[in-house]
Amino acid sequence: MSIQNWPEQQRPREKLLNYGPASLTDAELLALLLRTGCQGMDVIALATHLIQRFGGLSALLNTEHQQLAKIKGLGIAKITQLAAILELCRRVLNQKLTQTNTIDSPDSTRQYIQLHFQGLDREAFACLFLDTQHRVIALETLFQGTIDSAAVYPREVVKRALQLNASALILCHNHPSGNTTPSQSDRRITERLIAALSLVDIKVLDHMIVGHGDILSMAGHGLL
Repeated sequence: MSIQNWPEQQRPREKLLNYGPASLTDAELLALLLRTGCQGMDVIALATHLIQRFGGLSALLNTEHQQLAKIKGLGIAKITQLAAILELCRRVLNQKLTQTNTIDSPDSTRQYIQLHFQGLDREAFACLFLDTQHRVIALETLFQGTIDSAAVYPREVVKRALQLNASALILCHNHPSGNTTPSQSDRRITERLIAALSLVDIKVLDHMIVGHGDILSMAGHGLL
């Protein structure tokens, strides 16, 4: 049955208008973005199928467009809409953090870092560069590695921090395994970076390790 034939109170658009976006399921929210279904599936069925196939909204939104193009019911218009909504989320958080002290917005900072690493199946190392008031200058991936490691060069981190005129930074990298426990190599590179950056009066505030839907603060665990 077409979604237009559903009782009005069950349609995603009407539910959102009457009860707010939090009242919608993941599939219903996705359906509003997709707008139309495909042959044999209404838009809710298509949204449900996509979420199940990719194992959740996060994995779906971070799938390369070449892979999405192979899926029945996803044309270029739908694929670009999905990419756009993820980028909007990143930019909203970026704007928020460039206007406020990151120390005063720990949840937003974590969300911003998690979004940066969403969908990566290989280890990467990034830095969140901050100004004198600990507002975001930039979040940049500096090194990319294999499935379980990334070569990190302190000289390159120092060089980029000076180029951006950063006064402090937050180190961050992902563990594709999902386990956020810091390894011995994580601790060693943290110590090396703290020492190298201290020579140019740049402070390392934290080193965050991103897992599957989780993030560990080494500073919060007394490891800095």
